[in-house]
Amino acid sequence: MTSPASAPRPRQSLRRHRAARPVLLALSLFLVGAVYAAVAPATTSSADGAADAQLIAQGKDLFAVNCASCHGLNAEGLAQQGAPALTNVGAAAVDFQVRTGRMPMGNPYAQAVGKQNTFTDDEINALATYVGSLGSGPKVPGEDQYNPDGLSAEDVARGGDLFRTNCSACHNFKGAGGALPNGFVAPSIEKTDPAQIWEAMRTGPGQMPVFAAGAIPDEDVKAVIAYVQQVNATPSAGLTLGGIGPVAEGFWAWVVGIGSLVLAAVWIATRGARA
Repeated sequence: MTSPASAPRPRQSLRRHRAARPVLLALSLFLVGAVYAAVAPATTSSADGAADAQLIAQGKDLFAVNCASCHGLNAEGLAQQGAPALTNVGAAAVDFQVRTGRMPMGNPYAQAVGKQNTFTDDEINALATYVGSLGSGPKVPGEDQYNPDGLSAEDVARGGDLFRTNCSACHNFKGAGGALPNGFVAPSIEKTDPAQIWEAMRTGPGQMPVFAAGAIPDEDVKAVIAYVQQVNATPSAGLTLGGIGPVAEGFWAWVVGIGSLVLAAVWIATRGARA
């Protein structure tokens, strides 16, 4: 018979085991970390954040020297200068306006026209990054958003339909440009860089409307660019007369055709009078 002193002790409950609390704590911390990693927003590294902050600071300094006299020190716009606010135009608008030489402009009440750009790529990038940080708006596009390489003939044909429907009324069927009401002009886009066509469609400079991604997605923008490039690379079978359509054709028909008839009538009348 076994004595009470030598009887085996009952097995200790797992919840009272000395290792239970540390294990449960470790499992809880692991579970919390896994859930946070799954739902937390992506963040940039500290190095990237510092680089962006430095770029924004550089852009702010450039903006104060070159843009603030019209657009305000904080890009709030100055009505007396006729300059709009830039708080929500986006980096793409700044990249387009500055890279094409339209900004800075001498007369804010006249149409901005393209001219020689005086800024470096780094300075344009800094200006665009600073203005883009002030609010919403399209970012500077990547090559995959505007490069038309690899599109099929069907894509180019679709781009032609889109261009003739949405753009040819101002820019002509081949992008040669044309006159607009109130003395404005739609510029030629025959040799325009594809990135600038994308930026112009997304930001609507001057009298141009904005074509948002919901209306014309990037794939359609690339198709439009492909059409413009193809129609201007195709050699003409005869006199293009500037490629501006029936206006030039009608002008030459009037000058040459009617002019020839007038000269013939004068010649016949002169010969008849002499006879």
